[in-house]
Amino acid sequence: MFGIGKHSLRVGGTTPPAVIASMPACGWIKRDEAIMGTAISVELWSDDRAAGVAAIDAVMDEMHRIDDAMSPHKPDSELSRINRHAASGPVPLSVEMARLLARAKDYAQLSGGAFDITYAAVGQLYDYRCRIRPSDAALARAHAAVGDAHLLLDLRARTVRFARDGMRIDLGGFAKGHAVDNAAAILRHRGIRHAIVSAGGDSRVIGDRRGRPWTVGIRDPRRPGEMAALLPLEDVSISTSGDYERYFDEDGVRFHHVIDPATGRSPCGVHSVTVLAEDGLTTEALSKTVFVLGVERGLRLIESQPGVDAVVVDAAGALHYSSGLLAPAPPTRQ
Repeated sequence: MFGIGKHSLRVGGTTPPAVIASMPACGWIKRDEAIMGTAISVELWSDDRAAGVAAIDAVMDEMHRIDDAMSPHKPDSELSRINRHAASGPVPLSVEMARLLARAKDYAQLSGGAFDITYAAVGQLYDYRCRIRPSDAALARAHAAVGDAHLLLDLRARTVRFARDGMRIDLGGFAKGHAVDNAAAILRHRGIRHAIVSAGGDSRVIGDRRGRPWTVGIRDPRRPGEMAALLPLEDVSISTSGDYERYFDEDGVRFHHVIDPATGRSPCGVHSVTVLAEDGLTTEALSKTVFVLGVERGLRLIESQPGVDAVVVDAAGALHYSSGLLAPAPPTRQ
């Protein structure tokens, strides 16, 4: 599972975050750009440099395309159009958007509401950079519009409608995971067999690093520059959600970008959640879900999902990990 069976989870260390590996000069190509409000990184091996550069170009073009369609900040995006008009009547959807909204509703049901893209009615009231949070009264008014049951998706007609005024949706819970999935498909189609694509805390690993695994560090949530764990990985998606990404502290309380749809407030029982699975849509959605559910209920959900594992750092700094990461290594062939 995830190509980690022959490796072991290593705890601790001071290796810099991101991919831990030297950079051989011949064949390796890497590029970083700022897209979708986050850092996009692609690193790959190509025997033909021009083909490798073209593959990275294609990935970055796809990232821009998804940002143009799904950004809540771009007035012409499909998402913004939905948020403007869906309270007035059914809004036609692209095939891609309809599929994503259907998956979002699946995760809302699976999680018992812990994952809910309608949280945006409350989420829009927070500004972490300016240290702004809603008053209790404003939070209560906005929270009345939160609830997946009020998101009326008609897949046959391919439309969506909001059943309550003030509703909004935000795909920040898994749009980046969708983007890295698409990027991985592009690279594989172009014959790339060794690569990693990252969009903020969401990454997709293709193959290995030419004979050894990619090693991805899970950041220590409270000690910058240090790792809580190191994961050797091959052919897997991995997503981390942390309370240190976008936040501000006030009167001993941390207000951060992961919001519990049930309360409209940030959960405080967990510092970070890392999820591994076959695809980035799953890992990103479940990392947010487990963060909201907390250690016990979150890991119980992870254990119920085939091919999914997780590492959770709780509010005391203790590590918890699913049983798949503790499985013994398979015997080595002689």
